[in-house]
Amino acid sequence: MTETAKGTRLTEVGRVAVTVADQDRALDFYVNTLGFEKRADIPFGDGMRWIEVGPAAAPTGIALVLPREGQTAEGTETGLILTSEDIDADHATLRSRGVDTDPEVQRWGAPVPPMFSFRDADGNTLMVVENG
Repeated sequence: MTETAKGTRLTEVGRVAVTVADQDRALDFYVNTLGFEKRADIPFGDGMRWIEVGPAAAPTGIALVLPREGQTAEGTETGLILTSEDIDADHATLRSRGVDTDPEVQRWGAPVPPMFSFRDADGNTLMVVENG
């Protein structure tokens, strides 16, 4: 185990959680609409499931979690930024699949990369930024 300069053993962002109202619907959206791979779908506890998805070969995954007690699954600004190799093609593909995307790719000029946002089946907002 490697200790960091500040004395912790934290090494990476392994996964992020997105709160969803219906895990089956979310799993369908992330796998069949976005093309992510399903990395885990494991039952645990009293009727709960641990579901993880992510782009193939990406080190960080997304956990699709139900809301905690007192929390809702209303759409939120997730802060998640996905990387695209061809932002125009991905924007067009998502729109053709009925995804709620921004109407067009935003282009602010260098050094800001082209980008757009979209909403998942629960209204959670994710951003896509072109790699380049």
